[in-house]
Amino acid sequence: MTGSRHVVLLFGEILVDRFPDREVLGGAPFNVARHLRAFGCAPVLVTRIGQDAAGARVLQTLERSGLATHGVQLDTIYPTGMVDINFTSEGHRFDIIPDQAYDHIHPRLSRMAALAANPELVYFGTLAQRAGSHRALRHLLRAAGGQRFFDVNLRDPWVYVDRIQWSLQHADIVKANDDELERIARLLNIEEISAEAQAKVLIKRYQLRGMLVTRGEAGAWWLEDSAEPITAVSDPITDIRDTVGAGDAFSAVFMLGLLHGWAVPLTLQRAHHFAGAICRIRGGLPEHNDFYEPFISDWHMNPSE
Repeated sequence: MTGSRHVVLLFGEILVDRFPDREVLGGAPFNVARHLRAFGCAPVLVTRIGQDAAGARVLQTLERSGLATHGVQLDTIYPTGMVDINFTSEGHRFDIIPDQAYDHIHPRLSRMAALAANPELVYFGTLAQRAGSHRALRHLLRAAGGQRFFDVNLRDPWVYVDRIQWSLQHADIVKANDDELERIARLLNIEEISAEAQAKVLIKRYQLRGMLVTRGEAGAWWLEDSAEPITAVSDPITDIRDTVGAGDAFSAVFMLGLLHGWAVPLTLQRAHHFAGAICRIRGGLPEHNDFYEPFISDWHMNPSE
């Protein structure tokens, strides 16, 4: 039982991030779910892993983190997802291996998980739609209520215009970084030059509630229909170790703000602050839960509610 905690349904990939010196679990839906759980929500992941050593480790990690496992499907054919991460002078580079278990999420099982969860918010991205799992997402969204949060994560070569359009049509809130917004505008033949004008076109064309655009160290802005953008005025991020998972951290806190009814400027400020803290550690997730305690205290939250 989740009690009064906010239920969030997250669809997509759980995978193993292979850094040059170690392996950690990752994938945007998993990272977001892990943060939401630490902040007192009840996230339910709908994903698929292999019946292999990596899959067993995924299940152990989910259970240790207090995350529900009933939405995790097991695959006897395809392996648990893998991504090789290498660091360059321009940042981190992903080598995402194709045809993994999360590419074969089962539609009927996804629908059942959605019906059982009855979520307030549904989170989905782009990577898990690159193959057959797109059908499972269609079934899940038809079965799930709640607002829909589309987190754009464009990963070449798996960038498909039809999937982007479909996702925009089925979203309420869209989050993208400034580079992704520019690329979406180009792919969808939006002629406006400024990011704000491009976002306004997307909001009107797809009848979105709003659009969240992140800008790295420069913070982020939020735009609703017929309104001026709300921009976070935040301190610069210092002592950056790497930026892996920073966008996922931002998404998680923005969603937290939606669930708790925080004012948008406050939500943006808190999301930027938390994402900056993630940039000061190695990888996208902290090793221990005490990492979250200062934020829980500052935001006057009770994660056991």
